[in-house]
Amino acid sequence: MSVSLSTVAVIFDFDDTLVPDSTTLLLEDHGIASRDFWLRDVKQHVQRGYDPAHAYLKVFLDNVGKNQPLGQLTNKDLGRFGQRIERKFHPGLAELLRDLRRTVAKYKNIEVEFYIISGGLQDIIEGSKLVADNFSAIYASQLAGDTPSGPLKYIKRCITFTEKTRYLFEINKGVTPKDTRKNPYAVNEDVSMTKRKIPFANMVYVGDGLTDIPCFSLVSAGVRGEPGGITFGVFDPREKRSAKRIFQNFLVPVEL
Repeated sequence: MSVSLSTVAVIFDFDDTLVPDSTTLLLEDHGIASRDFWLRDVKQHVQRGYDPAHAYLKVFLDNVGKNQPLGQLTNKDLGRFGQRIERKFHPGLAELLRDLRRTVAKYKNIEVEFYIISGGLQDIIEGSKLVADNFSAIYASQLAGDTPSGPLKYIKRCITFTEKTRYLFEINKGVTPKDTRKNPYAVNEDVSMTKRKIPFANMVYVGDGLTDIPCFSLVSAGVRGEPGGITFGVFDPREKRSAKRIFQNFLVPVEL
């Protein structure tokens, strides 16, 4: 009798979880003051009713173009920047992934897969060799130009706070990015609980902040009466005064 293989999914947020905020790093690399970007420009759009994720992508694109700070930025440029920030990953990440694989390998009929779900820019994330070598799929925001190699002008995909939970269900049901390129509605198809690739009980979600709360809640609770998985909140105490962190705190009402 054959025994089915059980897969554990370890799912990470990216920015401020695995690496300092990559958008901020890119802005500062081009001489853009991150405090003005997050605390003035993006904040103004949120106050006008923009969703925070759409607001930051809109302001980001406002800085792309001739005579703009980001110049004629392309997705290829984002990928090259992702290569450059490889050394910025928080210490121990490569060893953590290696050790998790070695630990799981000691047990029969179990394997581990790594995923990233992020509101950051996918082309930056995919520029990393460590990511390419270790992660089964990356789900993140995407930008586009008039041509695949042209300057960035449009929001192709925006990962909002709750949009992150969609990709938990894709992982749960075994829907791959290739599947969703063919059929964007594949995740909505009904799949019996017994046929889903990775139960929520087999998920470990690691994130750093407010944008991860919907994923924390879903993974912890599970679905349809089945048990949930494990969540970890991480933070870098040195970054508590970063412009993006202050901006996120602005989004949460404070009771006096």
